[in-house]
Amino acid sequence: MLTLALALTVGTVVLLGPAEVPGREVVVLIRPGLSLPAIATELERQGLIRSPYAFLFLAKLHSRMGSARAGEFLLSSAWPVQEILRVLTTTGGIQHRVQVREGLPWWTAARLFEAEGLASRESFAQAMSNATLLEKYGIPGTSAEGFLFPQTYLLPHSFDDGGIEAVEAMLREFERQAHKLWPQGLPPADELRRIVILASLVERETGEASERARIAGVFVNRLRLGMRLQCDPTTIYGLGEAFDGNLHRAQLLDAGNPYNTYARAGLPPGPICSPGLESLKAAASPEANSYVYFVARGDGSHEFSRTLDEHNRAVTRFQRHRDPASYRSTRR
Repeated sequence: MLTLALALTVGTVVLLGPAEVPGREVVVLIRPGLSLPAIATELERQGLIRSPYAFLFLAKLHSRMGSARAGEFLLSSAWPVQEILRVLTTTGGIQHRVQVREGLPWWTAARLFEAEGLASRESFAQAMSNATLLEKYGIPGTSAEGFLFPQTYLLPHSFDDGGIEAVEAMLREFERQAHKLWPQGLPPADELRRIVILASLVERETGEASERARIAGVFVNRLRLGMRLQCDPTTIYGLGEAFDGNLHRAQLLDAGNPYNTYARAGLPPGPICSPGLESLKAAASPEANSYVYFVARGDGSHEFSRTLDEHNRAVTRFQRHRDPASYRSTRR
């Protein structure tokens, strides 16, 4: 018995060295439910360890036989077996970085996750309207659009096409961020939806932080006066991924587009992008002002007007060199 124990110990010491020198990095995919013996066989096949038996002996010695995790793992043939075992049993593996900036519609966010191999566009789209997921996070309506919080995400490889994991990560972040704005609890569902819709318009209309609450105030004034919002980004959203970059007069007159706020009164039927926290704050607390028009100055900021005459003068001043090939209404 003593001789056998000694032989195992000596054998383990000999076999725990790196499989190859210099090191060769290998990404190993561990699927859910894969047993440690099967993992050990794969590690040997990849040239990462010399002996599956030594690997399993070490795992049993450290009580890690059932501790292997599913995921992608970057391993090196220069590592000792102890390090490979540690990475496989105590870490989450490779985390893919996806940066979702403010103001993106859901299909653009979906493409970012798809580019990292984390979710197909189709699975992302299905998750957007997953009733169980929407109910879990208290999302009003039938789509997660507007509630996919813009943030940088680090996610592991998904084995189920990834849409649920990606969308849920973004909804979870919205919930976390929203509680900063409403620490006593979220507004009622209808009010929350109204705020998120308004915030999405603000997000798409300006990149100037100082203007957000003012633009929210303009939209509130127009709604109060029964004026149409005349917001280019809503019409563009209604055109979807088919939008070619030019907004034409015929599209602005098309009442068949439910998001066309030139042809339809009131707020659009849903959010048009993912607003950030500052736009949510602006929509929740709009600036009290008497402006009902604004026009882009060309430097990222806007000129605000109280009357149509003031606005027309501002249009003449700032929009004289517009491209005649397309029509961008400035009567906002």
